Amino acid sequence: MNNIKYLFIFLLIFTSCSDDEEILPSVSSTYSNLHAPQSGGMGQPITGDFTKFDFSTGMTTTDANDWDIAFRGTTIIVNGGASTGTNDEPIRTGAAAAGIASGTFASVISADIAMTQDSATGPAIQSGSGNGWYNYSGPPTFIITPIPGKILVFKTRDDRYAKVEILSYYKDAPAVPNARVHESRYYTFNYLYNPNKGNTDLQ
Repeated sequence: MNNIKYLFIFLLIFTSCSDDEEILPSVSSTYSNLHAPQSGGMGQPITGDFTKFDFSTGMTTTDANDWDIAFRGTTIIVNGGASTGTNDEPIRTGAAAAGIASGTFASVISADIAMTQDSATGPAIQSGSGNGWYNYSGPPTFIITPIPGKILVFKTRDDRYAKVEILSYYKDAPAVPNARVHESRYYTFNYLYNPNKGNTDLQ
């Protein structure tokens, strides 16, 4: 009887310790000046490598597999799904997906939203003014502006979750960007990454 009692206590303590070890804190940070250059455009084919980003390290990477999202110009792709058919896309080897939530960065507290993966019909985060994360003013100002209240939510390549609020498309995030003065294709964004597998909490 005593042996059974001690075994029960041991299993209870072991289970509690295991549960505690599995819960890791979310990581919240701001990434500044992620450069996402491209060539072409203005009627010419768009080319150039995508700049890949890994939420688990909070850094850009050139690794073929360990990336979650990637940027080129105004286009954002995920490491999941299939090629959209544009030039120079990296091969997708993960299970990443994406969706867009409405609200502030603080108010979006769960990744439990509809998500899709990249496909031949286009990226999960749609491109084009007003379709995804940005508006384009056109002439005479030619400014790319993040749409307020649009929070990008991602499932990572390995079943973790993250959210992103894009703050600026211009180098050093000027308060009032000027397309003739400020360099474009430099992303500044807030992000929160939950390192716990399968956990959709984004607080």
